[in-house]
Amino acid sequence: MRRCSRNGCTNPAVATLTFAYADSTAVVGPLATAAEPHSYDLCSAHAQGLTAPKGWEVVRPEDELGDGARNDDLEALADAVREAGRVERNAQREPEPAPAEGGRRGHLRVLPSPDA
Repeated sequence: MRRCSRNGCTNPAVATLTFAYADSTAVVGPLATAAEPHSYDLCSAHAQGLTAPKGWEVVRPEDELGDGARNDDLEALADAVREAGRVERNAQREPEPAPAEGGRRGHLRVLPSPDA
């Protein structure tokens, strides 16, 4: 059983919050089948009480969360938002440059001496 992601909340999660930054939209949909690093699991109280920043839209199911009923359209929308986020993250990754001569790959680089 997964717990709510909000600090101090120990209630069981019933919904998953996903952000679509490009559309300024927060999607509160059915609980995802697996925990994902860029999604937040919420209990019923936090899912229904969620507010978004000014200019953002919150999309959530019309029916009560946690009653077991699933809205297929909303679930498809939440899945599409998650997939778009994965594609954006993969597209933003830049290939690492080739290591300098005598250096190794990593966050530090060895540069050749300017005298050489």
